[in-house]
Amino acid sequence: MAAHDIIVIGASSGGIESLMEIVSELPRDLPASVFVVVHVSPSGTTKLPEILTRAGSLPAAHPTDNEPIRPGRIYVAPADLHLLLRNGKIRLVRGPKENNARPAIDATFRTAARSYGPRVIGVVLSGSLDDGTAGLAAIKERGGLALVQDPNDALFPDMPRSALESVAVDYCVSTQEIAPLLVRLANEPITEIAPPVPEDMQKESKIEALDMDTIEDEEKPGTPSVFGCPDCGGVLWELQDGELLRFRCRVGHAYGAEGLLEAQTESLDTALWSAFRALEEHAALVRRLAAEARKKQRINSAKLFEKRAEAVEREAKVIRRLLVTHTQNQTSKGVEN
Repeated sequence: MAAHDIIVIGASSGGIESLMEIVSELPRDLPASVFVVVHVSPSGTTKLPEILTRAGSLPAAHPTDNEPIRPGRIYVAPADLHLLLRNGKIRLVRGPKENNARPAIDATFRTAARSYGPRVIGVVLSGSLDDGTAGLAAIKERGGLALVQDPNDALFPDMPRSALESVAVDYCVSTQEIAPLLVRLANEPITEIAPPVPEDMQKESKIEALDMDTIEDEEKPGTPSVFGCPDCGGVLWELQDGELLRFRCRVGHAYGAEGLLEAQTESLDTALWSAFRALEEHAALVRRLAAEARKKQRINSAKLFEKRAEAVEREAKVIRRLLVTHTQNQTSKGVEN
């Protein structure tokens, strides 16, 4: 009889400590496979498999593409690749980012839900913004179980809190309670019949796997929104999953509402600094032309250049004030969080 033998865990800021504690309590004979997704720099290397192997009894490693899934192992998503689950094997794909992340928690969770339905346990640990919420919703939609670290126990409570607000979570427990709960659930048989895979979930899973027929299909999940994709500039399509608002562009970049807000904020910051730099450089060039004109006794031209430089410098001051206000707002937000 089938059991909860697919455990997917997502973590971000502050999640490594919780992961180590959970792994340290998982037995060597765990009748389940564990898949871990942690946000890492795309250009860096991670020692997380070695850390988790030393922390507990289960061997942890970065999988290879098309590697068969075996119980009693921890598979850690490598940098800059989505870890996707297909029936009986793992796919590693450099697909479109989700919430500006690759590997993305939602991509792993969603493909686990699609392939394994009620056999899946999704776990959301400490982290910022709303990563993992959409994937956890997909797991619940396919009959799986949703487990969330108690936000009061998390160093960064945003991810667990977002999941609790948007998903009918089955368990909300402290880090110390997660491993015993996973062991118990992994040994319990399941009797639920998996609901059909929704069409939108099918399409999104194929987009994440870079299926070009699906990416080029004009029938996109959701409805067109008024927002542009921060990654590529394309139109974002709006998806409403119950209480959960999400966005995905035609080539596959995906965002939760909070993730999109964060990406827009970063884009705004970049745009403001670019505008400030351009204005400062323009003012400097016009001042140089004014000085050259005065050297050549072209007084009228020099005055015109100086007047133009003053106007540009006033515009630069406006942008500088915006930058100061924007930076103060972001700093205040960080302190509140």
